Amino acid sequence: MTKNLSVLITGCSTGIGFDTAITLSDMGYNVFATARKQSDVDKLKTLDLQAYQLDLMDETSIEQAFNWVIEQTGGELYALFNNGAYGQAGALEDLPSQALKEQFQTNVFGWHFLTTLVIPIMRKQGFGRIIQNSSVLGLVAMPYRGAYNASKFAIEGYTDTLRLELTGSGIQVILIEPGPIETQFRANALAKTREFIDVENSAHKENYKIQIDRLSKEEGGNKFTLPASAVTEKVIHALSSKKAKTRYYVTKPTYIMAFLKRILPFTWLDKILIKG
Repeated sequence: MTKNLSVLITGCSTGIGFDTAITLSDMGYNVFATARKQSDVDKLKTLDLQAYQLDLMDETSIEQAFNWVIEQTGGELYALFNNGAYGQAGALEDLPSQALKEQFQTNVFGWHFLTTLVIPIMRKQGFGRIIQNSSVLGLVAMPYRGAYNASKFAIEGYTDTLRLELTGSGIQVILIEPGPIETQFRANALAKTREFIDVENSAHKENYKIQIDRLSKEEGGNKFTLPASAVTEKVIHALSSKKAKTRYYVTKPTYIMAFLKRILPFTWLDKILIKG
């Protein structure tokens, strides 16, 4: 039933993208897994996955990967799972504009470019699924995650708008909103913090030390953290249901924050979030 359904996934080197690609392939989906580094692409190929290099910072790379997929499928594509992203940590006042540009290029603009390539294919065939991996930080903001917060808030608005604009096209647009998941997210965020933040000369120096210590740990220490497979389960539902949900929450913190955002005054919610 699923063997002819082709799915393009970004950010498959580790974590959510990796788990989703492996699981869907095992289920019989025609999976096309992409990653930014060629070494990760080579690793995916050793697992018998169809894999190709796709760098969300580079539109030429995105277009080449897309063209490769369409060539393999004979011009069809059932679903796109926009997943590749990273988190730029740091207080907004300490972030150079370049840090925000890179955050948005990967987390928003790269997704947009790939999505605009996919939509004409799906319009022509009269069906398709566009699944966007957002975050609880696309629902509520937390300190020292401003660049990532902004990129995910942008994806939330982008996806809601896209869903409205594609009404009647046969294309379903879906948001997945995970909370803490076991991925390489912390390690990547730590690397970006060290790249762009002058910790010693920041008014937030002491807070950075706490954040860096947290990001340096192999495990996040959050009791609500779930494995990447928890997200994969939602992706499977979004792909296989006749009518997918508009939003899929993953992990208790996402459900809790979505609920609190609806019922609490902003000042009360701020007091909770500032401790996060």
